[in-house]
Amino acid sequence: MAFNVLGTTLVPCSYDPLTGFYRDGCCNTADDDTGSHVVCVKVTAEFLAYSASRGNDLSTPRPEYRFRGLKPGDRWCLCALRWREALVAGMAPLVVLEGTHERALDFVSLQALQARALDAVG
Repeated sequence: MAFNVLGTTLVPCSYDPLTGFYRDGCCNTADDDTGSHVVCVKVTAEFLAYSASRGNDLSTPRPEYRFRGLKPGDRWCLCALRWREALVAGMAPLVVLEGTHERALDFVSLQALQARALDAVG
């Protein structure tokens, strides 16, 4: 059983679009997930533009990977270091704490995640 940053059972992040390193809808992780796709976020247009400017275009469909491309409002399991980088740049998307894997705490503080929590901010 996987746990979230609150110490409770990890809940799914998104089935549409299907997210997660394992494409199981959850921000599950293991040693083979070298990018640590563990932060469940609700993406914004601003974040998608920022991510593309940093070399990670999440908006463009990639059918060869069964990826339709993200649009504002979609939930997605984001790499913890990308979220931290976006936080420093003032572009971090909101976080779904219940869907964020506890391993995110290896990269960012609970306080930083809580400050950008979907429930806390909107």
